[in-house]
Amino acid sequence: MDITQLTALTTKVLWAAFIVSMLFGAIAQRTHFCTMGAVSDIVNMGDWTRMRMWGMAVGVAMIGFYALAAFGLIDPGKTLYASNRFIWLSALVGGLMFGFGMVLASGCGSKTLVRIGGGNLKSVVVFVVMGVAAFATLKGVTAVLRVASVDRVAVDFATNAALPNWLASATGLSLATAGLTLALIIGLALVGWAAAGRDFLTGDNLLAGLGLGAVITAMWWVSGHLGYVAEHPETLQEAFVATNSSRMEALSFVSPVAYTIDWFMFFSDKAKVLTIGIVSVFGVVAGSAIYALASRTFRWEGFRDAEDTANHLGGAVLMGVGGVCAMGCTVGQGLSGIATLSATSIVAVAAIITGAVVALKVQVWRLERSV
Repeated sequence: MDITQLTALTTKVLWAAFIVSMLFGAIAQRTHFCTMGAVSDIVNMGDWTRMRMWGMAVGVAMIGFYALAAFGLIDPGKTLYASNRFIWLSALVGGLMFGFGMVLASGCGSKTLVRIGGGNLKSVVVFVVMGVAAFATLKGVTAVLRVASVDRVAVDFATNAALPNWLASATGLSLATAGLTLALIIGLALVGWAAAGRDFLTGDNLLAGLGLGAVITAMWWVSGHLGYVAEHPETLQEAFVATNSSRMEALSFVSPVAYTIDWFMFFSDKAKVLTIGIVSVFGVVAGSAIYALASRTFRWEGFRDAEDTANHLGGAVLMGVGGVCAMGCTVGQGLSGIATLSATSIVAVAAIITGAVVALKVQVWRLERSV
């Protein structure tokens, strides 16, 4: 492959990522898919419908990821989440921060983008503040604190810190067999649990669960198969084109928001190029906006008062810092990461949900005190 062919492939990968992320935005806008909203529904109303959407999406994404691996289309050991280091403290602390922050900010990173597409100006502010906080935690002031604190605490394994690798080591199964076996058991259990919910089997619920799970699978294929180059013409090493991490990536909306702001600010710098993460940010907003305009649900919305503004600003900072520490958000870890059965992703997701529950309980407590 020469440079001309690589450039053409990069363009193809970026367009594919943009289209897939547009589907995510449109589906999320139509179905009101939101992990924070799902936790809120359970805590405040005892309604598990949106959590079942998320569970089905996780199950489908998990089965899809390991089906791609079983057919030899992707390598699970080359994802962004594959590492011998089990960074449990980063995932725990970052997840708690992100979960608490997304309640204050009225939604996670993906919901922020979906709301921007629907005309929510509050989410534009959250987008900017979260992106700046995330970039600072990647390369700035809070990055120094992150590296000197939570990143130092980890458990190192001989193999990738993921459930399939541990099962393969314990049983002698091949990694592909172990991965697909676990994905089918856990994934089908999640899909079955979701489908068993009372009145769950409606068009929108199935669209969210099956559709978004398929979208995550499609993004793994785009990044890990379509964008895979066995020998880069310049480095002569294997590469995953148009990724910020140089590894296989799927959808995530914390670090990519930071990279999007960086791309805007230094657009004239030829070193700043579009990546899958950046075009995915644009794609989700575009997909959401197209559906909102077509369905006539597009509405301008601003801050209610100073307290509302402060909550969203604080939540955005917590999401930016926490999302980078945890290596992802409710989509980055909650769908893409957990689909790989990474141990770090499992801890991060549990921490995000816990953080959200705590924040919702605090809100209820504050409301009761004010009455």
